[in-house]
Parts: sequence; C-alpha cells; structure tokens
Amino acid sequence: MVVAATMASMDDHERKIVVEFCQLLEQSKQLFNGLRDLPQCGQKIWQGYFGKTFDVYTKLWKFQQQHRQVLDTKYGLKRWQIGEIASKIGQLYYHYYLRTSDTNNLNEAYSFYSAIRGRQYYSRVSQEDRSDLMVKKLRYYARFIVVCLLLRRVGAIRELLAELDKQIVDYTSTYEPDDQLEWSLVLEEIKTFVKADSIVNVLHADQSSVILSHRLTPLTTPPVEKSTMMNLSLQEIILIGNASEQVKFSEMTIDMFRMMQTLEREKNRDEVNHVSDPPSRASFEKSYSITSNKTLAYPMMANHDVNSSRRENPHKYILYKPTITQIMMFLATGFKELPANGVLLMYVSADGCFQTSKHVNDLGYDCGGVMASSKREMELTNKKGVHVKEIHCLYPGDLYPFTRKPLFVIIDSDNSFAFQYIPRYFGHPFVVLMSPQELPDKLHEQLQHNGSLFTLFLHSPLTAFCLICNILTVKMHLWERANSYVDRFITEASRLFTSKVKPDVSYIQFFGDDFLRLLLLRYVFCHVVLRHHRAFVVS
Repeated sequence: MVVAATMASMDDHERKIVVEFCQLLEQSKQLFNGLRDLPQCGQKIWQGYFGKTFDVYTKLWKFQQQHRQVLDTKYGLKRWQIGEIASKIGQLYYHYYLRTSDTNNLNEAYSFYSAIRGRQYYSRVSQEDRSDLMVKKLRYYARFIVVCLLLRRVGAIRELLAELDKQIVDYTSTYEPDDQLEWSLVLEEIKTFVKADSIVNVLHADQSSVILSHRLTPLTTPPVEKSTMMNLSLQEIILIGNASEQVKFSEMTIDMFRMMQTLEREKNRDEVNHVSDPPSRASFEKSYSITSNKTLAYPMMANHDVNSSRRENPHKYILYKPTITQIMMFLATGFKELPANGVLLMYVSADGCFQTSKHVNDLGYDCGGVMASSKREMELTNKKGVHVKEIHCLYPGDLYPFTRKPLFVIIDSDNSFAFQYIPRYFGHPFVVLMSPQELPDKLHEQLQHNGSLFTLFLHSPLTAFCLICNILTVKMHLWERANSYVDRFITEASRLFTSKVKPDVSYIQFFGDDFLRLLLLRYVFCHVVLRHHRAFVVS
C-alpha cells in the first residue's frame, strides 16, 4: 500500500525512472547470485556470464548517479544500498581476478572497497535496526582486508582491523551475542595471518616497517641468454593448499598466498588507479561515471584472449583443501586449455600420505603421496580395517597422464620425495621440485603454522635465509646489500644453467619462461643454502 501510494504521487517521468531502477537492481541481483553456480574451470564457459553481469552493474551504477535526486526523494534510496551495489562490483572484480590472474581487477576491487569506506556508505547501517545489514557490513570489511593483503597495503589493513573489531562489538552486543565467538575467530584468523606474513621485519632508518612486494619485476627477473630450446611459456597454474596446521584466511593458506604473488608480475604503480586516500565525490564519479567505458564496461573482455601466450600473468586455479576428484578435474581442464608450447604448473602444499605396505611394487602408488582431504577424513577411511590404498591421497601415479604435455610440479610436503620417480613416458619436458622432508626441531616449531620454509625460499629467498639464521629484524640498507648478493648468486646460477646443463634436459626447455626460470634458480639457492647451513647438516 505504501509503495502504491508512493508510485501514485509520481509523475510519468519519475515513475519510469523508479521502475527502470528496480528492474536493473533485480536483474543485477539475479546475475550476481548466478555467479556462484558457474563452473570454476573452463574459461570459455564463464567469461560470457561475467561480461553480462559487469554490463548490468555498469548500467545500474551510472543510472543511480544520473537520477540520484529522483531515487532519493521518490524511491527512498539509502546510502547503504549504494554501498551494497559498490560492494558487489568490488566482489565482481575480485572474483574475476581470481579467475584470470589479471591484477588490474584486484586494483579495481580495491578502488571500489576504498570508496565505500571513504564515503561512509555503511555508516548509518546501525540506525536501520537490521542485523542482516550489519552482517553485510562485517563481510565487506573481511573482503576488503583480503584485497589489501594481496596488494600489500599494510597500513590500510591495520586501520581496517581496528574498525572491524569495533563493528563486531557493536553487532554482537546489539543483535547476536551468540555470533561473538564466530566473528572473534575471524578477527583472530586475520591477525594471525598478517603476523605470519611479516615473519621477517625490514626497517627504515626511522624504525618504521618497509612494505616489500615479492611479485616479479624487471629487477627480479633473472637474466638469460635465450636459445631456440627455450620456447615454452607458463600458461596454466594449479595452486593447492591442504596443510592442516597452517594459518589461513578466506580459504587461502599462507603458502598459497605467497605463491599467488610469486607467480604474478608487479604492476607499475604509476599505471594503476590506486585510491590511497578516501576519494571525494567528484573524483569517484569522474573515475566511475565519465570513464565508465574504460573502467566498468568490462574492458578486459575486449582485449582478453584465453589462448593468447602473451597474457601478462599465467592463469591460476586456486584450490583450498580440494578433494581428489576436484584435483583431477582441474588438472584435466588446465591440461586441455594449454596452448601450443604452453606449460602447466602444479603447486601442492599438503601433509604427507605415507605408504602402508612394507614392499614397494609400484613407485606410482606404493610410496604414498600427499593428502587431498583432511586428516580426519583419512582416519575415518583407515578405520574400516581393510588394507586398501588411501583414496583421499594424490599419488605420483595420478600425474602420469598429464606428462603428455610440458608439466612443472612443485611438492611442498613431508612426503615430497614420493614424487621423485615419476617417469617421462611421453618425452615431454617434466620437472618436479621437492621440499625437504624434515626440518630442525626449532625451525619446525617456528614454521608449523607460519608457512613452509621451502615455499618461503621460492617466494622470497632472502626472507627465508634470514629466518633460518634467526635474523627476524633487518635494517633496510643491510637488506638491500644482502639482496645484491642473492641477485649475484641467481645471475651466476643462470649462467651456469645455460652453459653447463645439456640442452636436451627439461630444465633448459623451461628456462625461457621468466616465472619458471625464477623458480628453478631460487630452488638452487635453497638447495645450496640448506646443504651448507650447519643446522641442516646431518652429523
């Protein structure tokens, strides 16, 4: 009755605006909700749907800007509703980043989330007396923090954590006291994750922390004199995180978080539209209204070719605690979508699944592997009392079919060596980088929750080196000097690779790709350091 009375008080032009806005709003909600039903793999299947969703949100965002006065006075549009639209656009960009590895989308997500906070779209939610709106606000903070983590915006993270803490208290004291524990765990999870990420602290002269990026840059790309053998390009990546005791946040372990950044290029800060300060209304509308064809009209679709070998970052699948069925499905999809001369990289951070039989008849399945589910699920399976192989385990033999194309595997596990005997049945380039199976007790205790030492070496060699030497605080000038030594090591190792290794060896064929070359050389650095460090020498 209230809606009918309100509509009756409008003229035809105003009524048309309200009806069109409601239609766009409903269409946008339906498309957004449909995203969760899209298959995670198979790029050609979901790209069109994302494009359609972006188009509708572009129209909705521009429409509410152009007709704000009518919508405010006649429809009763509230600031939290505008914030909700902006939040969903931010989510769209973040999830498109996860599916494409294009960090431009990550920066766009940051811009929208930052604008929500800067313009205080959710500031009056508590006055609505609706608990569901407060939950949306809390979830917005959690999503914003994830984006800030990936963009290394440590200052923003500190501020957001303080605000989230206050919002949790307000929510639980007013609406749902029983949710206090759940949201407190989320907050503690974030704080633990941030602490693990800064395990070695680099300091400026004024004792403030230096924010380091560990994405690939021209300065960190190892030099190489390329040959005709180096014609492979990393195209598809599968990152698997299933280390049971490791800190995680938002279905992402610290190891996964580090490898995600290691396998991306750093954007030039001058080319990125960062919103480091709360944007004004004028600057926000200029960015997302006048230039909407550039920013919100899904520009990545026009220039994006899933079969292109020139994309900036390899495409990644990010799998947190996947089942063995999911792992095989994503492997098959990545394998199928490899272009000519493309490489599939599989990174696994997981607890070991050890052999149960005394005799090894089949190296593919009798030496165990790595877990593809939780320890509890494996224990339940083993209690049946039947001597069968563990079904919730990724075995070396499971990878045999995928060696039909160039395959680069990284196994970070206490049973990594189970993967050392995979044969090259099909003659294609194939490499397995395996972590140490054991660490000194002191290091094991320190790293059990804070991420693997092996992955840390692949992510930031100098950080890992400082850690095993128990150097947890470093002055910036010393860090830069030490880094120059690491760079010299990497450069010399690269030269030795190309001059000493036989040209028919897989390493050389992978060496033409910047990411794979970096991983191989950091692996060599890790091997040399651990072999000569006294804590790792077996007496």
